[in-house]
Amino acid sequence: MEQTILDRATYWATNPVFDLSTRSEIQELLDTKNVKELTERFYRDLEFGTGGLRGIIGAGRNRINIYNIRKATTALALYLREVHGSRPDLKVAISYDSRNYSREFSIAAGEIFAAHGIKALMTKELRPTPMLSFMVRHFQCVAGICVTASHNPAAYNGYKVYWDTGAQIIAPHDGAIIAKYSELSRYEDIRFLPVETAIKERLFEEIGAELDEAYFKSVLTLSRRRTGRSNFSIVYTPLHGSGLYPVTEMLKRFGFENVLVVPEQSQPDGRFPTVKFPNPEERDALHLALELAKKHQADLVMGTDPDTDRIGIMVREGNDYTFFNGNQIGCLLVDFFLSATRDAGLMPKNPLVIKTVVTTDLQADIAAEYGATCEETLTGFKWICGLIEEYESGRLKPYRKYVCGGEESYGFLADSFVRDKDAVSAACVAAEMVAHYKSLNLTCSQVLDQIFQKHGLYQESLFTMTMTGKAGAEAIKSMMIGLRTNPPVAIDGIAVATLRDFETQKILAPTGHKFIVLEKLEFPKSDVLQFILIDGTKVSVRPSGTEPKIKFYISVKDPTAKGSSTKDLQSMKENANQRLRRIEETFVAMAKT
Repeated sequence: MEQTILDRATYWATNPVFDLSTRSEIQELLDTKNVKELTERFYRDLEFGTGGLRGIIGAGRNRINIYNIRKATTALALYLREVHGSRPDLKVAISYDSRNYSREFSIAAGEIFAAHGIKALMTKELRPTPMLSFMVRHFQCVAGICVTASHNPAAYNGYKVYWDTGAQIIAPHDGAIIAKYSELSRYEDIRFLPVETAIKERLFEEIGAELDEAYFKSVLTLSRRRTGRSNFSIVYTPLHGSGLYPVTEMLKRFGFENVLVVPEQSQPDGRFPTVKFPNPEERDALHLALELAKKHQADLVMGTDPDTDRIGIMVREGNDYTFFNGNQIGCLLVDFFLSATRDAGLMPKNPLVIKTVVTTDLQADIAAEYGATCEETLTGFKWICGLIEEYESGRLKPYRKYVCGGEESYGFLADSFVRDKDAVSAACVAAEMVAHYKSLNLTCSQVLDQIFQKHGLYQESLFTMTMTGKAGAEAIKSMMIGLRTNPPVAIDGIAVATLRDFETQKILAPTGHKFIVLEKLEFPKSDVLQFILIDGTKVSVRPSGTEPKIKFYISVKDPTAKGSSTKDLQSMKENANQRLRRIEETFVAMAKT
């Protein structure tokens, strides 16, 4: 065992700053000489990434636990004091989802803020991430924390950090907080005020109905087409997460009375016992909901992840149910919401749609149809909401009013009173959309085909390779280096027109077997490569910022679908899907060399 690993483990096993259970957990690994596990837990500090923390629950420097929660929150508190000085009225919002230790971690964070003279406002019960974003703005907080690991497996927890805009932190705040986090090495130097004392000193307060009602009233303003409610039924699953109360309550307020909740998945449970992954992006996660829907012939199946910012849907079409991927859901919702907003006379001047660079370009085509500008950001809703703030604050001109937008990872946001993807409001808009189309005797698949016939065919897929631990992180890094230093000049027989390298901030083009720089890429730095082929097909490669994965986003474009017949469109879809599979195989082979 490396001496550094041994020294770090011994510190955790013997220092009384850690509780007995924590010390015993590490001591057992030392006694059994479990070098592999000790290395994984101590080869690095748990990374405070650009959005916060996420990791496997357990004792150790590279694990999520109450001590690393305190460490990260101390870094945030120190930065807030640096920015705001000795102001006595600073407030921070805290919420949490259903994961193991989420409430305990939330209280621990509040105790840290209290020790720094910053008042913590924490939700009385678990609440979704978008409600935390709303809470920051509603209570005029200087920051916020949502304790969650989103859709990760049950072994994980973490937290997302928000700024006073209600959006997740971006530069310069993220870098400054990370720097302070890196400087904190001695856990015994971290101070906190016990919650009982913090309450007495009015530095800790639980928030309940006031937040719920303010948020619910805002979501209700998104209702656009109140048609097709009668004889329309919904099956919903919160996947053991935080969505049960807010989603069912808002569906009711939108006028949907016939809502069935999957009983086995209704209650919060951080073990997620009925699913392999609590992720509505996975068709398997909606298995129980689909069975219940078939039993009752429900029109719509919806599922949300544990922190209720992602939504997956299945729609009854004939005698079967169609599962839609994130790009398809996004396009349907953007088209419906823009159309309904226009027809209701609510379209603002200079309307704005925002999507991420790995999301289908079809959203830009749809936006243009309704006279909206579509802009791109890096992957992640923090970038979308950061751009919203730039326009809302007047820093970007001319002024544009955000209407809706999203990302391919099943995230959608309408309006800007929340500054994160919001599955509560998305569930309501989706239900309204499907009910409206049913009243017109249209299926969502038919509507999507009409969109293709209007704008051209887009077919997308996402392939993910999971590589855990230290070895996995090194393998992912090696893959990106290989693709960056020796990029392909053609993919599936189609020439690469340009390569966008977001890490070097360059746009390149092939000349022979080499690439030359064309111009600067006007985006923040990010470890992303995007190959754009001469026919408009796009392949994006990026390591996940929150999971041990490398992701390949593939979008095949066929502009000849404009004005095509229904029969020809189906043939074009088959050809496009074959291309998706071939491109996927090509990149997997390159990644493994």
